[in-house]
Order: sequence, then structure tokens, then C-alpha cells
Amino acid sequence: MTLPHRVDRSEGKPLVAVVGGGASATLLAAHLLRRAGAVPRLLLIDRDGLHGRGQAYSTQDSNHLLNARAANMSGVQDDPGHLLDWTCSQGIEASGEDFLPRPLYGRYLRNLLDASARARPGHLTELTGTVLALEAEPLTGGWKLHLADGTSHLADAVVLAVGNQAPSRLLWQPPAHRYIADPWRRGALDVIDDDAPVLIVGTGLTMVDLAISLTGQDPDRVVHAVSRHGLLPRPHHPPPRPPEAGIVLPAEPMSLRELLRWSRLAVRGNGGEWHGFVDAVRPHVPALWGRLSEADRRRFLDLVARHWEVHRHRIPPASAARIDALRAAGRLRVLRGRIDEVRTDAEHRLAVRIASDGEAAEVNVGWLVNGTGPAAGPATDTFLSGLVSAGIARPGPLGLGLDADAGGAVRDAAGRPHPNVFTLGPPLRGVRYETTAIPEIRAQAAVLADRLALLGRSAHRASSRENQAIPT
Repeated sequence: MTLPHRVDRSEGKPLVAVVGGGASATLLAAHLLRRAGAVPRLLLIDRDGLHGRGQAYSTQDSNHLLNARAANMSGVQDDPGHLLDWTCSQGIEASGEDFLPRPLYGRYLRNLLDASARARPGHLTELTGTVLALEAEPLTGGWKLHLADGTSHLADAVVLAVGNQAPSRLLWQPPAHRYIADPWRRGALDVIDDDAPVLIVGTGLTMVDLAISLTGQDPDRVVHAVSRHGLLPRPHHPPPRPPEAGIVLPAEPMSLRELLRWSRLAVRGNGGEWHGFVDAVRPHVPALWGRLSEADRRRFLDLVARHWEVHRHRIPPASAARIDALRAAGRLRVLRGRIDEVRTDAEHRLAVRIASDGEAAEVNVGWLVNGTGPAAGPATDTFLSGLVSAGIARPGPLGLGLDADAGGAVRDAAGRPHPNVFTLGPPLRGVRYETTAIPEIRAQAAVLADRLALLGRSAHRASSRENQAIPT
């Protein structure tokens, strides 16, 4: 007979299983384990064993820079100087205006996770594995997590700290040996072993990093990049000037047209300086997004989103200079249009037809890379799509991410928030829209840590009552 699993509640400590081990998981762990009082134990399950760094910050290319100044990248919500204090302790000279290398920031996150674990001995366990499914445990009110290696783990609560999803599937794909579906998968670019030209689909932040890496590996390589708009991320300028009068949100109700008009007037009132306006409005984006009707949200995604993204998610001056130099040398060629057809030629390379404004041009390359960035919805992740199929979760508004309440509690198929399944970061895009950068995730982690700490306090009180009831 198979005995039922039981959650180990030794010392009155419940268990929170965190699916993911990257930045979202690390910031949550840091804020929870640094708290005073009783807190639950944490089990961090990362598919690739990249606890602390995750995919985003495990790159080894020192030319991949953070897209935000160091002053904004502290991992601790109530300590804005935490990152710079750490760099100083490592003998690294850095100022708040610097754009640090992403590998260095990965080291910082790993150190933050280690320091948080030392503050709470025995509270953090790291596990490498792939979570396939969740199963409700009626007897305990918790969850069983099923992993790909056949093992399972019980938890009182689950946090989906899964980060960004793999890119969506392209309509036109060449043979697998000439196509890279997810360039951020470890070692994905290693298969490009010749000097043939490369075509990247997408012209956003992913393309910038890929172009810098690919041209750095081979001094003769040419990279083409194509997107519907052909827009590149704007560069950061010197610290922007915020609007002197601050941001006054428009009154409700509000249409997309009114929101755009308000934005134009605010920039005009700031002397035409849009950088400061964008940075000042950023904390208010979830509220503005929530005020729009569903129809206007769709219009925003179709007509405005790309323009917002290139102004909001800017690149460091050094990265912009590299891109400009590559374009001037003809080694990066940016195209506007969409892929119409992909054929394999006689030399087993690719002939890609790109259509734009009723005309078509053909580009001959050796490799095609999906650089479109993270998928919008859960469909590209078998675990998340499985949660949706099982009714444990449902897609977020407009199919973006997962649906959740204001505190990150995941909603089931009927729209009811779970009391013990949460998410933070990129999966909240449909609910909050702006939710992928460290400042947003850091704030969410602090709020969610408060919520999870209630589990620890409740268990601690229950354990105290049980101990008091034991006769001497």
C-alpha cells in the first residue's frame, strides 16, 4: 500500500514551493527571509539549476549590459543603495549612473540569495528540476508538485516565479538545424559555427544583445534584423528631468485617445523632454492600464505598444554606440516588414522573402533566430498551459500572462483567487502591463513576502497552542 505524502511541519514551519529560481524567485526569497518573526520554509525549484541568476542574468557576455542605471537596480525594496554597497564590498568601482554588466548583476543576485539563506538557516532549499503539474491536496489544503524526474513535493503554498516565457512560434521556420527557436536557452547560439549571415526576427532588446554577441564572435559576420515596424530601442541619455509639476493622472473615465493626448501635453509641458515623463509615469502604468476599456487595451497593443516599448525600455549609451557602429559598417542591417516565405537553397542555406508596403525583397542567410522576445501568453510553457487546461489558472486579460488579483493570487478558471497560489513578475503582464523590470518585481516581492509571512505566523501560533496544551 502506498502511504500518502505528508508535509513536514516540524517546528511549525509550513513550506512554500517557488517554481523558478531567477530574479523573481530571488527577490521574493530575499524579502521573506530577511523579515523578522516566523516565516515559512522555501523550496526553490529551477529547471536549469541557475538559482539566483536565472536565464536573464546567467549570460557570460560582459557586453550585455543592464538596461537601467545601477541606482535603480537594488534587490531590496527598502534599501536603494544595496547594489552599490555590494559592488563596493567586491572592490568594484561603480556609481548610480553606471549600466553594469549583466553577468555582474547575476553575481549580485546569487550573493543576495546566499546572504538571505544565511540569515535563516534551514529555511531555504534549492532544487534543480522541471515542474510538470500541480495537484490539489484536499486533506491538507496544499499542493503536490509533480516533477519530470518522477518525484513529487508537497507544499502549503506555491509561487509561480517563472519569469519570461520562451518566444512564440514563428509562422515560417526553416529546418531545425538552421533555426534557433529560443536564443536564451543555454548554449543556443553555439550551433552557429560558420560565418554565414544571420537573420534575427525582432528589433527589440533581444536583438540588441544577440547582434552584439554574434558580431563579437565573428568579426566578419553580418546580421540582419527584421520587424513589422523596424523600430529600435531608444538610448538612455543623461539622467532625465522629470516634469517639474509631477505627474497628475487624468480623471476617469479615460479613453486611449484621451490618454495619448494627456501624454503629449505632459511632454510638451516638460519642454519636450520625454525621457523624464516616461520614467515618471512608469509607476502609474498599472493604474492607467486598469482604467482602459478592453477595446482600448487591444488598440494600445495593436497601435501604440511598440512605440511605448522602444521609449520605455531603453538601452545604455555603450550598447547604442555599438549598434550604431555596426549599422554604419554594414554589419547590422535593420529591415521593416514581415517574413513571407523561407526556403532552403541548394547550399542548404536560407532564402528569406520579406514583404513590406506591397513590395518584397529576398535575404540570403545561414541562420534564422527568433528574437521576438518573450511570448505574451502561457501557451509556450507546458507547465503554465497545463495549469490553464486543468482550471487551476486562466490567462490574463487579452491572453497576456496569467490572471491574478491585486496581491498576485492566481485566479482559477472561474475567476476565484487561490488562497495559496501566487505569481509575480512577467506573468502579471495582462493585469499590470508594466511588470518585467527589477523595480516592479522588487516591489511585488516585498508585498507578496508580507502575505506569505502570514503562513509562518499562523503556523507558529498553532504550534505554540499545541505545546501549551501538552500536559507536564
